[in-house]
Amino acid sequence: MAGVVRRKAPGQHSHLWAKLRTLWQEKHLILFKPEYTLMVVSLLWLLEIGINVWVIQKVAYTEIDWKAYMDEVEGVINGTYDYKELKGDTGPLVYPAGFVYIFTALYYVTSHGVNIRLAQYLFAAFYLITLLLVFRIYNRTKKVPPYVFFFVCCASYRIHSIFVLRLFNDPVAMLLLFGAINLFLDGHWTLGCGVYSLAVSVKMNVLLFAPGLLFLLLSEFGLIKTIPKLTLCAAIQLLLGLPFLLENPLGYMNGAFDLGRQFMFKWTVNWRFLPEWLFLSRSFHLLLLSAHLLTLLLFALRRWKRPGQSVLDLLKEPSKRKNPLVLILFASNFIGMCFSRSLHYQFYVWYFHTLPFLLWSGGVEKLAPLLRLLILGLIELSWNTYPSTEYSSAALHACHLVMLLSLWLAPEPVPSPAPTPTQDQGAPQKDKQL
Repeated sequence: MAGVVRRKAPGQHSHLWAKLRTLWQEKHLILFKPEYTLMVVSLLWLLEIGINVWVIQKVAYTEIDWKAYMDEVEGVINGTYDYKELKGDTGPLVYPAGFVYIFTALYYVTSHGVNIRLAQYLFAAFYLITLLLVFRIYNRTKKVPPYVFFFVCCASYRIHSIFVLRLFNDPVAMLLLFGAINLFLDGHWTLGCGVYSLAVSVKMNVLLFAPGLLFLLLSEFGLIKTIPKLTLCAAIQLLLGLPFLLENPLGYMNGAFDLGRQFMFKWTVNWRFLPEWLFLSRSFHLLLLSAHLLTLLLFALRRWKRPGQSVLDLLKEPSKRKNPLVLILFASNFIGMCFSRSLHYQFYVWYFHTLPFLLWSGGVEKLAPLLRLLILGLIELSWNTYPSTEYSSAALHACHLVMLLSLWLAPEPVPSPAPTPTQDQGAPQKDKQL
C-alpha cells in the first residue's frame, strides 16, 4: 500500500546494538582476537593503497629484470618460437610459456615496456589483489592474531620492492597461487587445479606446493578421481607451451623447466657461509634434494596423514576429510624453501605471506608471541641484508630450523564434523578443517 513505511523488527536493532556494545567492550582486544581479522585487514588494505602510491612516487625504480622480460617477449612477438633463441639482457628465457603470454600483455599495455610508471601501478594492483587473497585465507582460518598482519604487509620493505620497484615475475606467479588456494578452500578443486597450473606456467617455484597439493588431492578424492585433475594440470602446460613445443620441444623443456640450472654464488641469500666450491658442488645439491624429499616424506607419513590411516588408504576413495588444507600447502612450500639450493632476493615473496600462519600453527607451547615476532623480524632482516653475509644466512637457517621443528611438534589435526560433498561433487562445502 502506498505511503506505508516499513519498520525494522525490534530484534534487528537489538542485535546490532549488541554487536556494537560487544565491539566497544572488547576494543582493547581487537588486535589480539582472531575474530576481528576482517576488520583489521580491511583497514590495513586501505592503508596499503597509500603506501604503494608513496613508494612508487618517492622511491627510485631499479632496473633488474624488466627490460630482459620485455626483450624476451619481444622476440616471441617478432616470430621467434625457439626457446634457445629467446634472450634478454640477463641471459636466455628460463620461464614457462604462461610467463610469455602475461608479459606480452604487459608489453603492449606499457607501450612496449617503456612506460615504467604504468607498469609499477599495475604491479601495485597485483600486490593489492594478492593481499586480498592472502587476507581471505587468514580470515577463513582464524589462526593468527590481527596485530600480526601489520608485519604481513605494511612493515616489509623487501616485499614492496619486489612488487613495485623491481617488477619481477615472482609476484604474478604467487598471485595466481593464492587464487588457487582460495578456490580449494571454497571446494572448487578442478578450477583451483587449473589456476594452480597457470601459476606454474609463470614460474616453476610454485611446484614447491605440489607435494602438499598431491597429498590433499589423494586424501580428498582418492587415486581414480585425482587423475583427471592432474591431467588437467598437464594439459594446460601442454596447451600453453604448444607453439614452442612444435618449434623446438627439447629447447622449450630445457629452457622453461630446467631443474638443474646453476645459480651464482654472489646472489645467494641462504648459503653465504659456505665456500663457493661447496655451494657449486653437485654432491651438495643432491644432498639438499635428498633431505628435501626425506623431510616431505616424513611430514606426509607422520604429520599430514590422518591418525590410523595407512599409505594405501590415500589411493582409495576417502570417507572423511580431516586434512588441514592451508597448513599442508604452506608447509610443503616452506620445506622446499628450507632445502633450496639458493635463494635470491626476489624469492622472498615465495613464502613471505605464509610465515605468520606457519609460526602460529606450530606445536611448541613456549614459542611465545614475542618469540614468533622475533623470528619474523630476523627473517625480514636476513632478506634485507645486501649483500648477504655469513651471519644473515646463518640467522635465516636458524629461523627456518626453529619453524620446521615447531611444525613437526604441532598437535594432531582435530577431526572435522561430518563431511559435506565438495562443489566438484555437486554441492558446496562449508565446514572444512583449514
